Amino acid sequence: MKQQIPNFVTLLNLFSGCLAVLFAVNNQFVAASCFVALGIFFDFFDGLLARKLQVQSALGIQLDSLADMVTSGLVPGIIMFKLLVMASDTKDLISFSNDWNSAMHWQEFQFAPLALIGFLITMASAYRLAKFNIDEDQQAYFKGLPTPANALLVLSLPLIMEFQDNDAINQIILTPWFLVLFTVISSYLLISPIKLFALKFKDWGFKTNAIRYLFIILCVVLLVVLQFAAIPVIIIMYIILSLLGQKGIS
Repeated sequence: MKQQIPNFVTLLNLFSGCLAVLFAVNNQFVAASCFVALGIFFDFFDGLLARKLQVQSALGIQLDSLADMVTSGLVPGIIMFKLLVMASDTKDLISFSNDWNSAMHWQEFQFAPLALIGFLITMASAYRLAKFNIDEDQQAYFKGLPTPANALLVLSLPLIMEFQDNDAINQIILTPWFLVLFTVISSYLLISPIKLFALKFKDWGFKTNAIRYLFIILCVVLLVVLQFAAIPVIIIMYIILSLLGQKGIS
């Protein structure tokens, strides 16, 4: 029974992701973001519980990736698809050829073909999760941006629009080419060979964890000052600190 406790927590991550999907497809982005955040919370603690209870298993590893695929892979893909649909409806921001900009119809469901690019994030997430499961090197660090971090990056866009309500920023976010570029960069970061430090503390010493403590402190400061706009900044900072750490700067 004890060995099933982490698996149950992982299933709570999956359940949270399922609820997030329901809200995302109905354009309820704030509610979807809340359930993604809840799923990421469960994702963090299932591994911690497995280590504390000493019940790590191959089943748990596979189940964790399957849950992450929904919560941190499918949901951000749907969110980006929805944002691209919204952006494509704003015809004065950018012009496409008539064929490219025409809506596709299937049982009264309409969307701009350009919006399908958003699912690159979902496909890149699947590739990353599959690769992570067979890569024995990623114990102390990550290769590429972890799917939960990438999900937060994507979800920051509708949250910025909802809570910071800046017309200039909103117009930029709802520009099709911005979203396409954002999608391509997001997808690349997921599968890139860039080595990123993991927030796993083997001990609490400052010398061995200086880069982690610095990152956490900066995250708190940025979130207080910039609110949801801090999330893209934090991801960029995470990458920069990781690159500096590789050169012995910590």
